[in-house]
Amino acid sequence: GFTLVEVLVVIAILGAVAAAAAPYLRSVGSTSTLAAFTDGFFTHLHLARSEAIKRRGPVVLCKSADGEACAATGGWEQGWIVFVDTDGDGMRAEAEPVLGRGVALQPGFRLRGNLNVSRYVLFMPSGATKTSSGAFQAGTLTVCRASLEATEARQIVINAVGRPRQQKLTLEHCD
Repeated sequence: GFTLVEVLVVIAILGAVAAAAAPYLRSVGSTSTLAAFTDGFFTHLHLARSEAIKRRGPVVLCKSADGEACAATGGWEQGWIVFVDTDGDGMRAEAEPVLGRGVALQPGFRLRGNLNVSRYVLFMPSGATKTSSGAFQAGTLTVCRASLEATEARQIVINAVGRPRQQKLTLEHCD
């Protein structure tokens, strides 16, 4: 058997170890959630690009709150859809088939695109990206946890030929 003093000492030690490990475990959880969100979006970018090449027609990935129509406002964190853009306008018409849906990110996370990719990414049959007006489209999408302090982030950079890549970085803040 154990005496009461021995049990209390073990409980105190376990409490101290748990208190010291809690910030680290929270950081690991946040990092893995950030990576999962980035990977999910990255997978849908590859889906859109490969479907455009396979179907020999434009395919769009756009932000969408309802999983059916492209959203004109808000960030990518509300969710997104991949669809065949038969009319090439960058917006989903009712007859255009949806190929994939991304669900909204957890509260407190942001997914924002810079000017050229703030609303949609349109892949052409060559695999390159273009705007609905036919102009060159490349840009950067940033995934981060909302914070007024320095925070870990992931970026997806889409280059001139439509190929996406990921990179890790630290932002001064994420709002």
